[in-house]
Amino acid sequence: MLGRAMVRTATCVYHFILLNWYIFLNYYVPQQGTIFQGGAQSKYLTLLNLLLQAVYFGVACLDDVLKRIKRKKDIKFITALRDLLFATLAFPVCTFVFLMFWTIFLYDRELVYPKLLDGILPAWLNHSVHTFILLFSLIEIILRPHQYPSKKTGLILLAVGSIGYISRVLWLHSKTGHWVYPVLAKLSPVGLAAFFFLSYSLTASLFLLGERLNHWKWGDKKLPRRKME
Repeated sequence: MLGRAMVRTATCVYHFILLNWYIFLNYYVPQQGTIFQGGAQSKYLTLLNLLLQAVYFGVACLDDVLKRIKRKKDIKFITALRDLLFATLAFPVCTFVFLMFWTIFLYDRELVYPKLLDGILPAWLNHSVHTFILLFSLIEIILRPHQYPSKKTGLILLAVGSIGYISRVLWLHSKTGHWVYPVLAKLSPVGLAAFFFLSYSLTASLFLLGERLNHWKWGDKKLPRRKME
């Protein structure tokens, strides 16, 4: 019992530290250079992901604290929200950002992170928003189980989020004549449609991957929550 209590306390402290870390990044990053000004928080997926991670770890931290002062059944809504956020958004989106950024960066960095940014953004900040995000999500899978929604529900929520972001990108292009990401300017209309479709397909695959990793670590995802917590 003592060991389990220590693990729960350590998990709560971990979530609290990450909550404050992401709050710091959400405040610090948009102020680094003009590239992140003018509504950047809602046009760059990297920055939207930072906001998403802050919200998720805020909910996770709240869940940890309430579990220590209330009965589990009294906060089941918070726990369900925590699991839904992680399963359908926090893990798939951060993993997508990691994979897409570094894949394009290694192919031709000018398409996603021009060299001129090296003189504006320090290397630690680049890795904070594009690398460590995946590490923290993988640790989250190891730390505690998450009740995954049905595949239909998860994929629909991902589709809604994807359509919302793609609509934002297209709207910005129609208003400014410039693409959020240089790589999009290299694509034809058919290429853009294929790119957006493949991006959603990848994100959907990452949702399924998260489910598999959760099952691998914690067993049958359909076990009653009281046995998983």
